[in-house]
Amino acid sequence: MSGTLRDRILGPRVTPIMARTHSLRFGTPGILLLVARVLLLVSLFLPYWHMELQAPQYPDGLHMTAYLNSLSGDVAEIDGLNHYIGMRSLYEAAQFERTVGVFVMIAFVVMLELAAYIHTRWAVLLVAPVVFFPIVFLIDLQLWMRHFGLNLDPDAPLSSAVKPFVPTALGKGGIGQFVTIATPGIGLYLACGASLVLIAALFFHRRAYLPLVRAQAASGGA
Repeated sequence: MSGTLRDRILGPRVTPIMARTHSLRFGTPGILLLVARVLLLVSLFLPYWHMELQAPQYPDGLHMTAYLNSLSGDVAEIDGLNHYIGMRSLYEAAQFERTVGVFVMIAFVVMLELAAYIHTRWAVLLVAPVVFFPIVFLIDLQLWMRHFGLNLDPDAPLSSAVKPFVPTALGKGGIGQFVTIATPGIGLYLACGASLVLIAALFFHRRAYLPLVRAQAASGGA
């Protein structure tokens, strides 16, 4: 990579004197990026989604928890009930997403680390995927639930009594005597928090480095 191209991507460097004189201005973007990385790393170990299924034969309800890479809780029991209406096993949903989920999150952390060293608008390309991750997670979840609900097994014991339907990824739903309550997990809340922090980081990043980029461009033109 030539020096000119590298400078255009990485942007102007901050001298030690400038960093000391304007520590808040140049330090804020990096601190916010660090906070976002911590939130994402912590979210790896926490639930991203919960679902409770209420049924007459289960007075305490059935509970399922989804992490980025696994499912836990009463999954077998819920699958047993879903079998009667022709819905596939929950373990068959988002298999690829669960396989790569941890690696994607680690990649996000690395991308944010790199973004801290880029002082131009190219930093947005590294930050944007992380900002939109919670939305993509929920959209993917809803698409899988829609796919399962609209593609019921016609040979299931209760297939004639249940029409295809679209389960809800968040909120209250259900069919017949079964009621589902889906809620975000603490991990998803942390990912949303990281997105908000990153939006603030981009604002302070622009305010800190855009004047330097313009000065660099003017100097190069001169």
